[in-house]
Amino acid sequence: MVKLNKIYTRTGDDGKTSLVGGARVSKHGLRPSAFGEVDELNSVMGLARRFCTGQMDDILGRIQNDLFDLGADLATPETDAEKRKDGELRITASQVTRLESEIDAINADLNPLTSFILPGGSELSAWLHLARTVARRAERHMTELAVEESVNEHAMRFINRVSDLLFVLARAANDKGKADILWVPGGNI
Repeated sequence: MVKLNKIYTRTGDDGKTSLVGGARVSKHGLRPSAFGEVDELNSVMGLARRFCTGQMDDILGRIQNDLFDLGADLATPETDAEKRKDGELRITASQVTRLESEIDAINADLNPLTSFILPGGSELSAWLHLARTVARRAERHMTELAVEESVNEHAMRFINRVSDLLFVLARAANDKGKADILWVPGGNI
């Protein structure tokens, strides 16, 4: 368990942060940007949870915990995927599979899509759509990082599925899709 006795360390005052393993990197570097976006996503999901209960709250709570795992994964540079050190926290295939199962189960109860939908509807749906867009931004930062450095393939799949799950949850929060706001192509021309 992590124990934090002191919140400020002063070690980041020079614009650098430490990765797992001790390497110091610029706070605006690709890796800190990626895990910073994941942190923002987690915060937006915390706001969304203020408006939900039951199964949806349970799902979001699990994802929030997994997002901390993802942040730890991203903060631990991969040097050799075949020789990971014991104790390194990495997103796993089973976490991705769980998300896929949840997406399928929730989507099965939704009205079929007949159009693209606009973000909004209920307050919960609006927060979930915002979380979805932050997840997509985190994914873009992760793919940018993956061009330069090795990134866990399961982490890449995980963040992609998180945004998909947030989309179906947003639809579920809109009366199972019945209250979705449909896009009307050229509707204001």
